[in-house]
Amino acid sequence: MKILLTNDDGVDAPGILAFENALKGLGLVTVVAPSGALSGCGHRVTTDEALKIRQLRPGIMSVDGTPADCVRVGLHSLLPKVDWVVSGINAGGNLGVDIFISGTVAAVREAAFHGIPGIAISQYRRRGLPMDWARSEGFARTIVDNLIKRPIKPGTYWNVNLPHLEESDPDPELVFCKPNSSPLPLAFRVNGDSFKYAGDYHSRHAEKGTDVDICFSGKIAVSQLGIF
Repeated sequence: MKILLTNDDGVDAPGILAFENALKGLGLVTVVAPSGALSGCGHRVTTDEALKIRQLRPGIMSVDGTPADCVRVGLHSLLPKVDWVVSGINAGGNLGVDIFISGTVAAVREAAFHGIPGIAISQYRRRGLPMDWARSEGFARTIVDNLIKRPIKPGTYWNVNLPHLEESDPDPELVFCKPNSSPLPLAFRVNGDSFKYAGDYHSRHAEKGTDVDICFSGKIAVSQLGIF
């Protein structure tokens, strides 16, 4: 099995390193990821400028472009016969309407455009609680092993959000759910003609049973999404 791994936090972010480790033994993993952080870039693609590609290490390439660019270049030239595209582990949740903002999710949506199945995994972060990437890595391995065995319709992909747990918390349940449709909190700090976003992500509305509610309650939220 050939797997293309990307993200939107940059090629050397701790989340993608954890994901690369999680995928060992599942197939041939090739990393094609942005050279720097591009969180929140959505499904932006580069068409007016050349994309510079660098091989950092064997099987690890950086692209001076977006996550969607990485997938496009990968499928065109670097890994044209890929079986799966996976993206993450993102440092921060991609829940509900975040899927339209997230570069992490855009990468697997781009794969779905081309008929390639994909899995995006994001790690929700709570204030003041340290990250345990080793634990996230273990969850990612279990999740990918589960999802690649499930039938998936063309034009669909998986979006997964890991809860941010205390060290003493037990391993979380995997819950298949729909994405939350409520908007993000709309708040800005205004200083003259300057507007700085000040919405509180953690206080967003969590419709019961949707991915926001599931993840915020300490479970792994898994949603199957489609391109249309």
